[in-house]
Formats: sequence, C-alpha cells, structure tokens
Amino acid sequence: MADSVLTSHDFVKEKEPFQLFDRWFKDAETQEINDPNAMSLATVDETGMPNVRMVLLKGFSQNGFIFYTNYESRKGKEILHSMKAALCFHWKSLRRQIRVRGLVEKVRDEDADAYYASRSRGSQIAAWASRQSRLLDSRFALEKAVAEYTVRSAIGTISRPPYWSGFCIRPLSVEFWRERPFRLHDRVVFTRSDFDSQNWEIGKLYP
Repeated sequence: MADSVLTSHDFVKEKEPFQLFDRWFKDAETQEINDPNAMSLATVDETGMPNVRMVLLKGFSQNGFIFYTNYESRKGKEILHSMKAALCFHWKSLRRQIRVRGLVEKVRDEDADAYYASRSRGSQIAAWASRQSRLLDSRFALEKAVAEYTVRSAIGTISRPPYWSGFCIRPLSVEFWRERPFRLHDRVVFTRSDFDSQNWEIGKLYP
C-alpha cells in the first residue's frame, strides 16, 4: 500500500512513523526557540468530556512516547481510567505538526526512579509538595508545603513519591502534517491494528 500512496514528490519515505518522527524532532530541537518537546495531551474523563493540556516529552522509541506526571492529578486519573490518550506536537517555526493516538502503559518503576533522580532537587521537592489538580486554598499553602518538604529533605537523596511516575503512549496512529502553499497541506497517516504489530498502513489525507 505504501508504494502506491507515496510518490517521489512526497516527504515520507519510511515504512513506519518512528524514523520520520525522529528526523522532525531533531529539526525542532535545533529550530524551535522554546520547549521543542512540548506536546498537547488529550484525555477523557469518566463522563466522556475531553481535557487537553501541555506536557513535555521525556523519551521516545519504537515502544512509544513517554512523559511523567502525578498519577493523582486529573490527567493521571483520566489516563488510569481509560488507558488511552492522544498527543499533538506543533512546531510553528517549522510549519509542521504530528498527531498521535494510542493506548497507554505505565513505565517501569526503575525507569521512573532514574528519571526522577535526574530532576533538580527543587523539582523533586515540588513533586512531594504539590497536590496536583486539587483545589488550592492560597499560594501561601503551597509555599508552606514546599518549605516543609525542603526542611525534611535537607540531607540525602529524595525518594520518588509513590504516586509520581510515567506513562508511555503506544501509538496506533501517527499523522504527519506539513504546511504547503494555498492551504494544500501534506498529510500522511500511519495506522496499525495493535501496538505489537510492525505492519503499518500508510495513507494520504486531503488537507
């Protein structure tokens, strides 16, 4: 199917999406001014209402796209409820966008421990002090919690909170969008039936 869809004038030559994502992400790392790893994360709550917010990509491979968060936050609870999510990368300076939809897995504890240990001490303390997504009485309450955890953690390493870890979004579809003149943009989508499959269907979409 791929050969019948893509021509010599197309920007996609790969038979799977990860190599093209890697190329585009490296371009973004050199040309985007701020946070080339920023991505919007879409989830759905238990009533079926959607939510979207920005998070940071912290790793990717052929297994999927990884980010870290508080599992007790709104996005954490919504993902744990459905184990499904969608991502969108938009690099304005490159005039490119990538959309990802897939199933979610928890990262391994050892991987979460390693990433948590790589964070700054202040960020480690913040993971303990912030009751993410829950109502905050005042800024003072947050600053007080940070101060208390700072005192408790004055010496030694800071362990990872049991509720703080990562998710890996394993894609079932990845769509690449590139701006073209007169709004005749390029859109190519890779799809597969399950995340263990290495056989991707490739199709072009109308802009």
